[in-house]
Amino acid sequence: MRKFLVLAGVAAAITATPAMAKTGGLYVGAIAGYQGIHVKSADGSASASADSAVYGINGGYDLGLGQAFVGVEGEFSTSGGSTRFPNTFTGAYDSLKAKGQYYIGARAGVALTPGIAAYGKVGYTSIDTKAFTSSGTLAQLDKNAGGIRFGGGVQAHVAGPIEARVEYRRSRYKDVNGGYGTANTDQVVGGLAVRF
Repeated sequence: MRKFLVLAGVAAAITATPAMAKTGGLYVGAIAGYQGIHVKSADGSASASADSAVYGINGGYDLGLGQAFVGVEGEFSTSGGSTRFPNTFTGAYDSLKAKGQYYIGARAGVALTPGIAAYGKVGYTSIDTKAFTSSGTLAQLDKNAGGIRFGGGVQAHVAGPIEARVEYRRSRYKDVNGGYGTANTDQVVGGLAVRF
């Protein structure tokens, strides 16, 4: 009876202990969520916004430092966000479609509990855009624009090598389509990753 009680106590303790999150190593994953894009013309006379879904893949490496970590991360995502300036805008191109976004940067975080960590991130990002006219009288203009992305989130150990994250990030782009204007994107995404 005593042995049974001891075994029961050990089992209860293991069940009640939060899963330890691995704070270092390689990981690959997928993300999906919401994107809001805001575009402003080069002369500041017109602006436009649009909402869409965003989804992509990411991967990186974290160096564990006890209860903290630092790491590098890369990501490719895409969306279908398309904006259109008001009819009063007299620019040659009146619409912009955001396509692929590329990101590479650094992140750092700290454990909040044995299974949950909070982190911040910052890095370089590039967006592939297409400017066009509603009437189709001008050829479409495809071009990339560079910028900076910053954000933060929370990641949690789920089971085995799997972890989940929720993240907010903001990206700022200048000289979109070679002088078309500027663009900002705000994204709220969730993701799953496998850590090695």
